[in-house]
Amino acid sequence: MLEADPEVVAGAKRMIRKQALGLRGSMPAEALLRRSAAIVARLLALPAVEAARSVALFWPIVARAEVDLRSLDAALRARGTAVAYPSTLERATRRMTFRLVADPACLVDRGNRFPEPPPDAPEALALDVVVIPALAWDGRGHRLGYGAGYYDRALPRFCPPALKIGVGWDFELAVELPTTAEDVAADLVVTDVRTLAIA
Repeated sequence: MLEADPEVVAGAKRMIRKQALGLRGSMPAEALLRRSAAIVARLLALPAVEAARSVALFWPIVARAEVDLRSLDAALRARGTAVAYPSTLERATRRMTFRLVADPACLVDRGNRFPEPPPDAPEALALDVVVIPALAWDGRGHRLGYGAGYYDRALPRFCPPALKIGVGWDFELAVELPTTAEDVAADLVVTDVRTLAIA
């Protein structure tokens, strides 16, 4: 585990973030769609997802080549599962919650560079599963996000009891990522190739 002062960790994260974005940008869109389909299939086969009554997803930022979970949204709704999406509460403090969405067509960019539910959508009071995006994951379940810390602040409010499932491209798996005490690890990491259960 990297133990260093916060400036060193922040610098390492910036460097890895830049590399990850560059690698993503080099991947053909069709290949990422196939990889997304494999991730969705793995998620749907997980017992925790099969049993879930409510699941929090994220809508993909296509410009950043994120995992596309839109078919997972449709499959969950067909099962009768409630689906929630991230919603910022206070931009200045970077606080986020999850709001239940009856129709994903209501998701729009509200100034935070990712599609969000309308502010009057009902807030999820409890969730069974939270699916988490990242630029990179490691075998300890630690993630590298975009640096704003939204998920690290929000997850402790829902998990536990909700299961934290990270998703990402298999080529983004790292042996070890730099972390701080505020970083929240996932319980499982699902890629297009494997599912890692975090000990």
